[in-house]
Amino acid sequence: MARAVTPRRKALTTAAAWAVGLVIFFPILWTILTSFKTEAQAIASPPIFLNFDWTLENYAVVQERSDYMRFLWNSIIIAGGSTVLGVIIGVPAAWSMAFVPSNRTKDILLWMLSTKMLPAVGVLYPMYLIFIKLGLLDTRIGLVVVLMLINLPIIIWMLYTYFKEIPGEILEAARMDGASLKDEILYILTPMALPGIASTMLLNFILAWNEAFWTLNLTAAQAGPLTAFIASYSSPEGLFYAKLSAASTMAIAPILILGWFSQKQLVRGLTFGAVK
Repeated sequence: MARAVTPRRKALTTAAAWAVGLVIFFPILWTILTSFKTEAQAIASPPIFLNFDWTLENYAVVQERSDYMRFLWNSIIIAGGSTVLGVIIGVPAAWSMAFVPSNRTKDILLWMLSTKMLPAVGVLYPMYLIFIKLGLLDTRIGLVVVLMLINLPIIIWMLYTYFKEIPGEILEAARMDGASLKDEILYILTPMALPGIASTMLLNFILAWNEAFWTLNLTAAQAGPLTAFIASYSSPEGLFYAKLSAASTMAIAPILILGWFSQKQLVRGLTFGAVK
């Protein structure tokens, strides 16, 4: 029998959750507020929280100086393309690990995840030479492939955990009814694991959107995403905090909106199979 939760405990838990949420969100809130300040108010000491002269000048300057829509479009193509390509490769790979018996499956998964521990700078030089040799430097397709490969271990691991929650008897019944491997994956497995696949895509889209190391080192003027857009406001003359905050707000706004509207789907996918 479940233990009853007292109103006091529920109130304390809610207050603690709000406090942790505010602490996590405060840097983003501060960045948004700073974007509406003047440069003098942005570096004022003590800091000014709300009592300042609100202005849109920083956004106007950022838009005049940089082609925001070009950077935004590059981010959408790079993050979306790497996510879709990763799922196309990850679904069959996760299916084989989840439903084809093997004593080495866990070892392979751990090895794949261990590649995420390698410092990215350790392979920057060979990657840079490969990109130059293949003509992929400062191209969106090159970044799509790189970010897909970087996030592929996470995609396969997440999909594997979701697929393991699906009874293998359902797939066996489909095979007995004459379903081919393609039909099994497309029409049986994928619809049943759709919440998990959706949450995997959302998480990896966010990871690709926020990736800075590879996008800054493998792009220049043509294929730069919003991370390069933000970095362009760090100059040898110093940091202009208000304008940098405006550029950062413009860069994170699309992903914040996406996360807000897809939060239910993301939570549902991340808890997929947790309760039977």
